[in-house]
Amino acid sequence: MTSTISVIRTVVRNNARQYGMVIALAIIVILFQMLTGGLLLRPLNITNLIMQNSYVLILAVGMMLVIITGHIDLSVGSVVAFVGAVSAIMLTGWGLPMPVVVPLALVLGALIGAWQGFWIAYVRIPAFIVTLAGMLIFRGATMVVLGGESLSPLPASLRTLASGFIPDVADVGIHLLTMAGAVAAAAVLVWLQWRSRARNLRYDLPVASSQLATAQSVATVAVVLVFAYALAVYNGLPVVGLLLIVLIVGYSFVMNTTTAGRHIYAVGGSEKAAMLSGVKTQRTTFWVFVNMGVLSALAGLVFTARLNAATPRAGTMFELDAIAAAFIGGASASGGVGTVIGAVVGALVMGVMNNGMSLIGLGVDWQQAIKGLVLLAAVGFDIYNKKRVGSGRSGRSAAAGPDTSPPTPGEEKPAESARAQTATPG
Repeated sequence: MTSTISVIRTVVRNNARQYGMVIALAIIVILFQMLTGGLLLRPLNITNLIMQNSYVLILAVGMMLVIITGHIDLSVGSVVAFVGAVSAIMLTGWGLPMPVVVPLALVLGALIGAWQGFWIAYVRIPAFIVTLAGMLIFRGATMVVLGGESLSPLPASLRTLASGFIPDVADVGIHLLTMAGAVAAAAVLVWLQWRSRARNLRYDLPVASSQLATAQSVATVAVVLVFAYALAVYNGLPVVGLLLIVLIVGYSFVMNTTTAGRHIYAVGGSEKAAMLSGVKTQRTTFWVFVNMGVLSALAGLVFTARLNAATPRAGTMFELDAIAAAFIGGASASGGVGTVIGAVVGALVMGVMNNGMSLIGLGVDWQQAIKGLVLLAAVGFDIYNKKRVGSGRSGRSAAAGPDTSPPTPGEEKPAESARAQTATPG
């Protein structure tokens, strides 16, 4: 019994940021549900939450990978605006169809990411400087492309991307495809949880008891199904919601189970140690920024479709929303730590706060101040946890000699982290 409690305490301590933000999200939802008189969790408002925050969720996933590698990207908001403007011109000015415009827009985003990734990974210019320059370049390019004016309206085929719904197989009062998709998504998430637990057991890393792991899986399934039911009784799953599910599940799989994901963590943990362990650190960093460019382009398509217009000021402050979501969701400012699910949780914290404060009539000035305090508290919590873990290890080393126990997830020593990431079977 004592050993089980000790393991649970260790697991909770090592994942305090992730668990803390999930609990904080639940508290925020309950608080605004009461303050808004039940409006927050109505099916219509939940659908609006997904649509309003879809582009932030897309950017947060890419930004999490960038921050894990120890970098930052300040250009994503300008890339969103630029790709949205170019896509609108291709649709309205050139008359190209959606199946052609979407791939071209994603390729444009990849080229932008490759351009910035080259300077960061191979020329070794700090990412802050390169992406700050990118923010200015692509904001100016957006104004040049649009001539300083907004371009609207846009074709219905593009608007469907941000405001359309998945059609159902039958009209029975509840959206069957939404519920079926929720069951599949919940099954994948549970599988990923147990796969991660099995991998930790294989390498003698501390894990929660089977009872606690089962409770976590049950909670995951319950949250997904309840959320899906709220959508199913309205119009079902939005098109952008399906897109988000594919991205979240896909990137979670890549980061948790593939060699590429482990290389990203290794580069962020210690680039020098990763290089000595055989990781091609420059190539990894380069492709992380290419990926960020592609996701920025996708967010640009979604935002432009939702706005039904391409404007020179589109995407303003989006980079800060994405960065805040990543840090609130558990990313570390020093790199090497973070999860895709954490980025989603962080984005939802920001989204629910924005929506809830708007519903109760709180001014934009107070909204900005409160979001800033939440971000500061999240990063402060990260630093506090590092100091606590560091002092705990120092005390243990002084009392018991060198620490020969296996490193815990997310807190590995740099050299050990890189070896573990590259030695694990793909």
